[in-house]
Amino acid sequence: MPISHAVWTVAQSPAEVPQGILPSEQMLEDMIVAQPRILSSEWMLIGRQVDTGFGGRLDLLAIAPDGSLVLVELKRDRTPREVVAQALDYASWVERQDAENIAAIYGRFRPGSSLSTDFRQRFGQPLDEDALNESHQIVIVAASLDASSERIVNYLNNRGLAINVLFFQVFNHGDQQLLSRAWLIDPGEVQVHAANTTTRGEKEPWNGEYYVSFGAGPSRIWDEAVAHGFISGGGGSWYSNSLRMLSPEDRVWVKIPGAGFVGVGRVTGPRVQAKDFLIGDRPALEVLKGGYHREYVDDEERAEYFVPVTWEKVLQPTQAIQEVGMFGNQNTVCKPVTPKWRWTVDRLKELFAIS
Repeated sequence: MPISHAVWTVAQSPAEVPQGILPSEQMLEDMIVAQPRILSSEWMLIGRQVDTGFGGRLDLLAIAPDGSLVLVELKRDRTPREVVAQALDYASWVERQDAENIAAIYGRFRPGSSLSTDFRQRFGQPLDEDALNESHQIVIVAASLDASSERIVNYLNNRGLAINVLFFQVFNHGDQQLLSRAWLIDPGEVQVHAANTTTRGEKEPWNGEYYVSFGAGPSRIWDEAVAHGFISGGGGSWYSNSLRMLSPEDRVWVKIPGAGFVGVGRVTGPRVQAKDFLIGDRPALEVLKGGYHREYVDDEERAEYFVPVTWEKVLQPTQAIQEVGMFGNQNTVCKPVTPKWRWTVDRLKELFAIS
């Protein structure tokens, strides 16, 4: 059903803040470019009014930390069904763009800037051109959609196409206007669909084995994960959302980016926010010496999240296994559907002596 909500002043006699309208949707686009957090704190804008070459222009293009792309379409004056169809049409164009084309799009958006340099500065890691644009998701920005269009979006998302709607509403408050937003579908759910769907190369059924990226460093210590039996991710919802995919008995193959595969184990419990995660009968953050984003301990979006694991085999980072052709991805958790992942798992089972 269409999403709407109201804003009230906080007072002994609350007053409803009246709704307003933006002078134009062009203004909303300008606002998003000026403050991309309106969309997400986890994405970096790389293009605006991108010419698709067949008579259309994609409103905004963003990139996620794993190199996947995010297509953003504003409804403007089009009918709801038309904007959904237009977004799908643009997606068919985006999936064919290679690293050179994407770098050129960014060069037109930020003249004189380098996508790889700015990506590293924004996300703290190098841009892997082999992983760039392996998947994408679609975001439609609208004040409202008709019920039929919402059903279409939900249908597509339920069948693995990563698509979502960001509803916005405007409220008049004195001489200012306030903008609120609400997602049609949990962004974490859509992110998982994007992470598990590659748009390039050969595909095959998932082999039932999960890939985990463990960002070891001062904020996350591998020796502590080994000693106390956990994997974790945090610092933003993009890094912790995918941990929700895991259930007890799932097998995880853990890789430290830049080093290689260092462990395999079985999940023993659900994802838990850092402040609620226990080691024995003590709060984990009282036991652990790593940072684990303690500065965000009360922030549900940016806090660290833990998943308990029983290890089957672990290695030190200096012994990490990394061979040419092995799978890699910046998502904290994913279910790869490429032959490369099947080959990687088969090879790791051999090297780890795991059946």
